[in-house]
This record gives sequence, C-alpha cells and structure tokens, in this order.
Amino acid sequence: MQARIYQPAKTAVQSGRFKTRYLVVEYEPRSPKMPDRLIGWVGSDDTAQQVRLQFPTKEAAIAWCERNGLDYTVSEPHTRVVRPKSYADNFIRRV
Repeated sequence: MQARIYQPAKTAVQSGRFKTRYLVVEYEPRSPKMPDRLIGWVGSDDTAQQVRLQFPTKEAAIAWCERNGLDYTVSEPHTRVVRPKSYADNFIRRV
C-alpha cells in the first residue's frame, strides 16, 4: 500500500494554526469514489481511505510506515513568511 505524509494547511475560515501542529499519514486511494445510483451519496469500497493518523514528528510517521511495510511519500510543508509591520503603516498615505 502507498501512504502519504504531510502537514495539513490551516483552515481558511480560522486564523489559528492549531490543526497544523501534527503530521498526518493517509493512505492513497486504491479505487475511485463513485456516486450511488439509488441515493446519490458518494462512496467507495476502499475503507483504508477513512484512516487518518497523526504523529508529532516526521521521523515518527516515517518509522510507523516502515514498521508496517508501507511505501510512503513525504510532502514538505511550505515555510511561513512573516512580514513584520507596524500599526502606523495602516495610515501611511500612498499615492
């Protein structure tokens, strides 16, 4: 089986970064999701897509994948760019 290790992005709705503290291990989907003909719900016969594991470090996630014999890909997170600015910059009139 194939797994991917990544650090989730912060949600667009909230300004906090609480859910980005851990690295996530998810299985790659083996079968496509298809709509049910009767109800219209989207589903799949691959139950491994429901598994989502969190690890505090990248090394712990890699060790778990190797211990369970999984092939894995690691997606490195983007670095956060902090541009310091002062409150007075809001009132500078630019032409």
